[in-house]
Amino acid sequence: MPRLARLRSKTGPEAAAPLAPSEPRRSAAHILHVDMDAFFVSVELLYRPELRGKPVVVGGRPDQRGVVAAASYEARRFGIHSAMPLRTAARLCPQAVFLEGRPQLYVQWSDRMAAILTRYSPVVEMVSIDEAYLDLTGTERLLGPPLAVADRLRREIWSQTGLPCSMGLARTRLVAKVASDQAKPRGLLWVPPGAEAAFLASLPVGKIPGIGRVTEAALARLGIRTVGELAAWPREKLEALFGRWGTALWSRARGEDVFEFLVDAEPKSIGHSHTFGTDVEATEKLEPMLSWLCQKAAKRLRDAGLQARTVTLTIRYVNFHTITRRRTLPEPTDLDSAVFAVARQLLARHRDPRQKIRLIGVSLSGLTHPSPQLPLFDAEHRARLYRLARATDRLRDRFGFDTVQWAGSLNLSEDD
Repeated sequence: MPRLARLRSKTGPEAAAPLAPSEPRRSAAHILHVDMDAFFVSVELLYRPELRGKPVVVGGRPDQRGVVAAASYEARRFGIHSAMPLRTAARLCPQAVFLEGRPQLYVQWSDRMAAILTRYSPVVEMVSIDEAYLDLTGTERLLGPPLAVADRLRREIWSQTGLPCSMGLARTRLVAKVASDQAKPRGLLWVPPGAEAAFLASLPVGKIPGIGRVTEAALARLGIRTVGELAAWPREKLEALFGRWGTALWSRARGEDVFEFLVDAEPKSIGHSHTFGTDVEATEKLEPMLSWLCQKAAKRLRDAGLQARTVTLTIRYVNFHTITRRRTLPEPTDLDSAVFAVARQLLARHRDPRQKIRLIGVSLSGLTHPSPQLPLFDAEHRARLYRLARATDRLRDRFGFDTVQWAGSLNLSEDD
């Protein structure tokens, strides 16, 4: 499958500046936002169809410390939403079915969805495992009118995967995303060019991507509760109150983007973390999890064709105090063993043995493309490690990540 586009924020004074009168608007642009409906739940229902129509929560057992990863629309009627503590969800809906998440399975179905999307546009921007933008601009002669193409794509995703999705079609990504949210579930909403302000005007300001609870509360204190009320404020006043964020608010209220497509962009860092079901203090429980996280991060490096120069360890204690410690390697690597060796040293040196640990994480940064030549010293040993890593990757791609494990992570228990 071809590399997909990424999203890059514009920088500099032009980032949130309005279009000058002499600048033409991209009235011919057609951006489609595809958002899978309750994706994790929908995937689980493919394997457990008897749960259709029931409140289903994906994320773990109701007595666990974790959070909700996804909730069916039946569960959402009880007030359950993503990122809510599982125990809170259980209190809101005791009769809900709680399922453990299966990340590798979701990645497989996400890849299938992405493969379908790439047949409709040369520029596909996967912003998350269940969400993507397509630039349909200029595809009319080949595919037909964008609205008809969007409807055909939605039906094809359903027929080929059995997974429902919602879509928004508009001139900008921002409006397309809001439109897909308004179309949920299983809907398609088109906002014609020039209708952006009218479409957004009556919506709560919280519907605008990037406006969270803090900004929403600050705007409410100013008497601004709808997007139309926000758009009516002079840009200068918003800038005086919020700085550059005020400029962005002014632009977003009019449906303008402060993002651009960047094709074949590469990640700045790669990482994984884990929250333990019960607080941990024993090294024999910490190190197997740390090894597993390092293996996942290193495989993602190799999948992306990259190597990392810096390893960062994150530790969050039971009192939520969080520390990060990093070390820069003498040369970049994408080997599990090299990453784990550094992370293990950071853990031994910087953890407070008097405190139990709630979360542990590893991230890799300083990413670069690998050198075609192995180091002169120990080259043969290094070459064997690379061959082993790639053989392991092939097995994991075919049979699942947990099929092959390095010895350091074999002591993981189901409760970790």
